[in-house]
Amino acid sequence: MAETSLRKRLYPEFARIGSALASDKRLELIDLLAQGARNVDALAAETAMPLASVSQHLQVLRNARLVEAERKGNKVVYRLADPLVLRLWLTLRWVGQRRLAEVAQIEAGYRRDSGAGLTHDELAMLLAEDKALLIDVRPRLEYESGHLPGAISMPVDELPARLGELPSDRRIVTYCRGIYCAMSDDAEALLRDRGFEVVRLEGGWPEWWDEGRPVDEASV
Repeated sequence: MAETSLRKRLYPEFARIGSALASDKRLELIDLLAQGARNVDALAAETAMPLASVSQHLQVLRNARLVEAERKGNKVVYRLADPLVLRLWLTLRWVGQRRLAEVAQIEAGYRRDSGAGLTHDELAMLLAEDKALLIDVRPRLEYESGHLPGAISMPVDELPARLGELPSDRRIVTYCRGIYCAMSDDAEALLRDRGFEVVRLEGGWPEWWDEGRPVDEASV
């Protein structure tokens, strides 16, 4: 009886987290906050959601203790409340990839035919031997919130104007927000067209972090 009573009290609490995740909009917010802390205005701009909707979704996530807020000046900045929240999101995503045929169908329709990317182990070997230049093509705010060791910040929208900073005799590796981010693909295509030896990293910042690999200035 005691065990049954315990479950009846605990499971509704766990269900609060499940309920908070039961929204594609809130999952999108979690995915962005995994890259770095943001205020409501920035989240609204990146998701194309009204400010009021973003605020409401953030309140749901905050009530479930999945995000936390801090006032900085006249802005309230939100971040993931715990690294486990990122792991929860990645696990949910991987279960969907494994169990939902629709996910594979959607991915196939958007996937570029640009060849295989570099694995994390391959990148670690190249960096250890100083045989590659790693560039982070995410927005600078995200780079400053945490990045792969040795990576330089070169947001994809700045790339055309900064080609002169890149070596023509060294392999370049690009990475961005993760497997559903096209910024790294865009950077790879641009650099290859300009004659650089370039390859994108499979996955991105969240997947690298989740494997427990070294990072610089991580704050997720």
